[in-house]
Amino acid sequence: MLDPVGGFQSKRDCPRKVGLLCLLFTIYAEVFGCSSSAPSLNMATQYASLQPSKSNRLKSIAIVGASGNVGSHIVSALLERGECNITAISRDDSKASFPKDVKVARVDYEKPDTLVAALKGHDALVITMSVFAAPGAQAKLIRAAAAAGVTWIMPNEFGMYNTDEAQNDTIGPGKAEDRALIESLNLSWTGLTCGFWYEHSLCGPGLFGINIAKREMEFFDEGMQEINTSTWPLVGRAVAEILSLPILPWDERDKSLTLWHYHNAMAYVSSFTISQRDMFESVKHETNTTDDDWDVFSTPAQERYTKAKRALKGGNRTAFAKVLYTRYFFPGEDAGLFEKGHGLDNELLGLPKQNLDAATKEAIKLGESGYWSRFGQR
Repeated sequence: MLDPVGGFQSKRDCPRKVGLLCLLFTIYAEVFGCSSSAPSLNMATQYASLQPSKSNRLKSIAIVGASGNVGSHIVSALLERGECNITAISRDDSKASFPKDVKVARVDYEKPDTLVAALKGHDALVITMSVFAAPGAQAKLIRAAAAAGVTWIMPNEFGMYNTDEAQNDTIGPGKAEDRALIESLNLSWTGLTCGFWYEHSLCGPGLFGINIAKREMEFFDEGMQEINTSTWPLVGRAVAEILSLPILPWDERDKSLTLWHYHNAMAYVSSFTISQRDMFESVKHETNTTDDDWDVFSTPAQERYTKAKRALKGGNRTAFAKVLYTRYFFPGEDAGLFEKGHGLDNELLGLPKQNLDAATKEAIKLGESGYWSRFGQR
């Protein structure tokens, strides 16, 4: 099926994204009827040149978690483009600092009116929240965005979105519920599937099965199952490219990529398509070591996952990471290889190719800096 407002044939045609064209036009018109600096769109015309406003870009973007691992890279990439105003939504008691060109709005999540006030006048909201964020925090932001007239949301995805089975086994239905909430409020969303963060995961103690500090390599089965994984800089660049797209094509001759291509849908990006063995070779290269310097062993992924899930149910919260990571390495299932079922948007978004050894070097430096001890104390 053709994208109703662009020349791209979307690989995301599915019941959750598209239905009757007239319904889509109605919803989109309602969304952009909200008060913000984004254009009020008449979807019956389909083209930006025929809209009441000639503005066809998101001009003001609010970001939650702007000082975090992902958020800071999104901010940097947006500032580099210099095409929009950026506001960091920050808690009243936060000591986070931000670049001088970023406006800061202080909020109290227990006072919804502060969220609404902070979000007024913004076209888009990007949510990057820690795994330690309070339950329901994203839903509060979504409702506040609707009340404030925000038209587009990038929810707290930035991970895996591939098979329903793997998602249900790891994070449950929460993210899908938040996406449904966005749609129920007549807002638009775009999610970013990027896989596990490479630097974070490689330097973590055993997340990818590698413990660099202890020189331990635990292969899941044979260590040959490939997954997609992304670096933080690539994620930041991808978000900036998506949010900088024109909302609609200018006229019927304009076949360029628009934001509507990602309306209520995922974008899929990846730095590397990689197996544990590929990672191990890169780590050995960057640490100037050989197999003889490492304790190398193998564990069936299903067995590792089952034991970790049992430990998690028994109250061991640290087992969650093992549950999450191991589940996506089940051999032959390709649960973490989302490019196989969805393709990648790297080329479409003009994302640069990355060097594996350079990314591995950054991950090693991150681990040596004490990143994981700090991460666990948040």
